Order: sequence, then C-alpha cells, then structure tokens
Amino acid sequence: MEKITDKIAALPQGSSYFSLEFFPPKTAMGSSNLRARLDRMSRALRPLFVTVTWGAGGSTATKSLELAELCQRELGLTTCLHLTCTNMSKSLVDKALDDAKALGIRNILAGVDEKLRGDGGKGEDEEFEWAVDLVRYIRRQYGDYFCIGVAAYPEGHADESDPDGQSLEHDLPYLVEKTRAGADFIMTQLFFDVEAYDGFEKKLRGHESGVFKTIPIIPGMMPIQSYQMIKRTTKLSHARLPPDIVSRLDAVKGDDEMVKKVGVDVLSEIVTHIKTEPSPCPRGFHFYTLNLEKAVSFILERTDLIPKSPQDYESAILDPPTSLSLNGSSMNGSHSLINSQKKPPGRRQSSVGSDPHNRVIITALQTTRPDFEATASEAGILSEPINTRANTLAISEGEGSLGREATWDDFPNGRWGDARSPAYGEIDGYGVSLHMSIPSAIKLWGYPKRISDITSIFLKHINGEIDAIPWSEEGLNEETNTIKTQLLALNQKGWWTVASQPAVNGIRSSDPVFGWGPKNGFCFQKAFVELFIPSSDWSTLHTRLTSPEIAEQISFYASNAAGDFLSSDSKTNGGEGSTNAVTWGAFPGKEIVTPTIIEEVSFRAWAEEAFGIWSEWSRVYGQRSESKSLIEHVKDDVWLVNVIHHGYIEREGLWELLLS
Repeated sequence: MEKITDKIAALPQGSSYFSLEFFPPKTAMGSSNLRARLDRMSRALRPLFVTVTWGAGGSTATKSLELAELCQRELGLTTCLHLTCTNMSKSLVDKALDDAKALGIRNILAGVDEKLRGDGGKGEDEEFEWAVDLVRYIRRQYGDYFCIGVAAYPEGHADESDPDGQSLEHDLPYLVEKTRAGADFIMTQLFFDVEAYDGFEKKLRGHESGVFKTIPIIPGMMPIQSYQMIKRTTKLSHARLPPDIVSRLDAVKGDDEMVKKVGVDVLSEIVTHIKTEPSPCPRGFHFYTLNLEKAVSFILERTDLIPKSPQDYESAILDPPTSLSLNGSSMNGSHSLINSQKKPPGRRQSSVGSDPHNRVIITALQTTRPDFEATASEAGILSEPINTRANTLAISEGEGSLGREATWDDFPNGRWGDARSPAYGEIDGYGVSLHMSIPSAIKLWGYPKRISDITSIFLKHINGEIDAIPWSEEGLNEETNTIKTQLLALNQKGWWTVASQPAVNGIRSSDPVFGWGPKNGFCFQKAFVELFIPSSDWSTLHTRLTSPEIAEQISFYASNAAGDFLSSDSKTNGGEGSTNAVTWGAFPGKEIVTPTIIEEVSFRAWAEEAFGIWSEWSRVYGQRSESKSLIEHVKDDVWLVNVIHHGYIEREGLWELLLS
C-alpha cells in the first residue's frame, strides 16, 4: 500500500535506487515462466518498485491487472500501473483505476501516445486526449490516493516521426502543465545520449516555473538485448545512439553474446555517470527489462544499485568462478557477490555435493559423477539453504546449470522466438500499434480505395519506394533482398507478404549477408514466407498444401480474423502442435543454437496481433471513408498463412511450390 514518493523520501540522502518494468506475456506459458522469473528477481535484486504496462485502448487490461496483482499481492512488490489512456473511454479508465485501488495499488504512471490516436477528436464517452487530462481526472476523482507519475523525453518528443522535429523546448510547457496538474514524479523515455540527459535534467531543475526543483526525475534505461532490437527500438523512439556506442555495437553485431556484453558495459557507464551528478533527492533508475533478467542483473550489480542486507553475506551454492561470464563471454569488471563478498568468521560454505540434488554416497575418495555422487566426507558437511540471495542472484545472471536453465531465453528474436518465453512477441509490451503518427501513415500509404491500391503499397515497400508497411517499420534487409524477385511475384498475385527468409545450407557465420553468431560457425535456414491471402485463393492453396505429394515437404499455419485456425499438424503430427526450427547454427564448443522457431502457439498469438494491426490501420481514416471500409472488408476476408519448406538444401523449393 506504499506510494513510490514515500519510499523515495524514506531513503538516505545521497543513496540510489532502481525500478523494473514488465509487460503481460502474450502466451499462457510465457505468463507461467514470468511468475518464476519475477519471484527470483524480487528476491535477488530488490527493486524499490515495479511498473506494469497497459496496452492502448485497454488491449492488455485483463492481463495487465493480473500481472499487477501478482506483483503487488503475491510477491509484495510496490507496483505502479502504467495506464495509457490512448483510445480509452472514461468508463474504461474508471474501471482500471477502481480495479487498481481494489488491489491495493497506489501508483499510476499516466501516459498517452499521440501516435495511436484515431481520426481526431474525442468519442462520445472519451475524456482524455492528452496525459494531462488523465492526471487531472485522477486527482479530481481520487484526490491524493494515487501517486502519479508522468513521462518525459530527454531528447524531445518526435510527434510526427521526424527526429529533426524533436525539441525539448517544445515539450517543456506540456511537462510543466502535467506536473502542475498533480504529477508526483517524472519517468523518462529510454536514451543513450548521456550528454542530452544531463542537459535535460539541468534545464528542468533550473526551470523558471520552479515545479521541477525537487520532484523525483527517474531516467529510463533499456538494456541492449540484441543488435537488431536496439536499432529498431531507437528508431521507433527517436532516441539517438551516439557514434561511439554505434561503433562498439557494429564491431560485434554478428555475435549476440558480444552485443549483450557491450550493452552491459554501455548501460553501466551511463548509470555510473548519472549517479555521480548532484541531485536534490535520492538517485533512481528505471529499467525496461523486456521481461528478461540476465543483462539487468549484471548492470545492477556492477553499478552497486542492489540494496544490501545482512543476508547478503550468504554464499551461493556454486563453485565460485574467477570471473562472471555471459553465455561463455567474460564479463570483466563486474564484481559478483559470489566472488567478492566476505563471510562472517566461522561460517561454513555449503558442500558441492549437497543440495540441490540427492546424491549417492560412495566409498571412493573421489567421485566420477559429481552431479549424482558424493564422497563420505562431502556428505558430512551440512548444506546451506539453496534460496539464499547470493544464489538467486547467481541464477539470474545465468551462473551454473540452474542459471542456464533460468535464462534459457536470453536472446529474444521478437515474434520468432520461443512462445514459452515471457519476452516472446513485440519489444515493448504496449499492445498493437502502427508505431507512427496518423499524418505519417497517410503520407506513406495514402488513401487506398481498391484492392490494387493495397497491393501497390506492398510492392512499393519491397522495391524500397516506401520505408514501412503497417506490419513492418523497416525496409528489406540484405538477406531478404536475395529473394526480392520471388516476393514481388507473390505480391503481384495479391498475396501480401509480411515476413520471409531464404533457404541457407551451411554458410559460414562470418558471411556478411547470411552469417550470425560466434566465429568459425556454420548457419542454416529453412525457407518460409508469411502472407495475407484472399479466402478464395486460400481454399485452393490449402488443397495443394495438404495433397500427398506436397504435405511431407512443408508445414503451414493459417488463421483468419474470426479466429478460425488450420495447420499441417492435423495431418502429419497426430493433431499435436509441432515446433519448427527455421534458423539454426553450429558453433565450436556449443550446442546447436536455434534462435528462430515457428510453432502453433506463437503463430496464434501473432495472428491475433496481425489482424489487430488491420484495425489500427483503419483507424487512421474517417468513420465513413472508403479507405476505412476497404481495410475492414479486407481484414474480414483474408487469411494469414505461414508456409515453411523443410528442404533447406533446395533454394527455390518454396518459391516454385507457391508460384507454379
């Protein structure tokens, strides 16, 4: 029942704290795994509070409240609900706030994303156009029951998806207004330009209005989980990547492990710098975790942000390594509690042969299978509790077999990752979005009035004439360009492609187009394509894909807006859901790595989102416009189909099948 500002005020002057953001996973398996991860992180890291995201229009309302209840009631974490009022009616906002109050949540981060608004103006039951409207409403209805936070942009807010139009000076009057309306703290968007942040905070503290003089300003930090992810994230958020950071990432961009290591270095440097700057209140940091734990655990420990307690003197039930490692890469410079903490005199360290497994006691002086055997002398040493904080932190950092098991999903690939991962799906957890403003959407896609107009949009994207389509914010990469001719042919048929990859058979990991991962490895790929196809064409294609001569060569998944689902599993796998590894690599000293998979659970989750994007696109246009009617009609007619060709040694196999 604590307010964030009360907890900050209770901290000693000159101290530091941190908070963590989580979003509701897209699948039931992801939610179950996040529960264990949250429990582990809460014990190992001890955040001052956590935030839970809220999808635009209440799209994640139920899941967000379930996650908030888990954090607040079951885990005892002070929880802040990030309530986005975009496309939210007054009645939905009232319900969200009443539910939050019933759960004992006393903290709200009030936000609005102008990019997601519809055709302008408010609906009948809508009261919120800007975040300040929500702040005023909460204060009017609930008085000071809620502690309210508001968002800020250290580099300015790019309202029109135009980085050149960003201006902190333009934003300041609105931030003053939000603060005066009743905001208790400010939380910033992610950034990597520390000089820009220094200037931002200095300008706020010295602002003539005086409203920012002592208010907590919490910088937002996003750990770098992968090269492609951070490039996409900074593009969407218009957060500048300084040239020195870009060069450090570019030097290792083909190796996910090294990218994450460099990312830990970069974030640790930023946090350390900001910690040394003077502040009128304790210094806080907010981490956008993306539901992952390893990188943020390293950063928090390296920057000494984890609060200490007497239990910290307990040691982990692990053989202490000489240095921490991140998937095998040395993390020089970090100071693990496992390695560096001194235990009180007389405290005995746990036996290697004791928990977490039962072991057979043998008479020999040495064991040949230490995981399952213990000598008499080892068995005689009392075991310490496995759930010590030091052990839990070691697990969060991926140490030992338990750590590897806990952080198995450490390299996300967005919607192509494992649906069991809490991090599966979109990178931000804020629900379906076009990721751009309405004027930008119209500038890119115009006012489609016929099916051929939509086909033209897809063709222009493949040809590089426009930068984005509603399902992709980027143009074709070098790899996809190798199948550009085939994609053009499919789209000319009115089969609109949204994802694809070519077949690859044993290309070296150093290859500039297809390579990835550590040196001296080999990469493999099955060709696949995902497309929207008219229902009449799907009926014909479905018959072909299920024919005896084709069925064993491919796997497919298909769904429509109504939720109807078909797949090849009903014919080839006894009706059980299959898992298709479509990208894998073999590297020295490692097990086979499979960063990209396609399976029923993940496809179903994505299909729901993909059809939601049709709806978001239709919102760009007026209620009675031809464009809106066309898009809604197309959404109701098409099927989303993913076809995987298993013959990865046949470069043209998939394309000949679909185009013949």
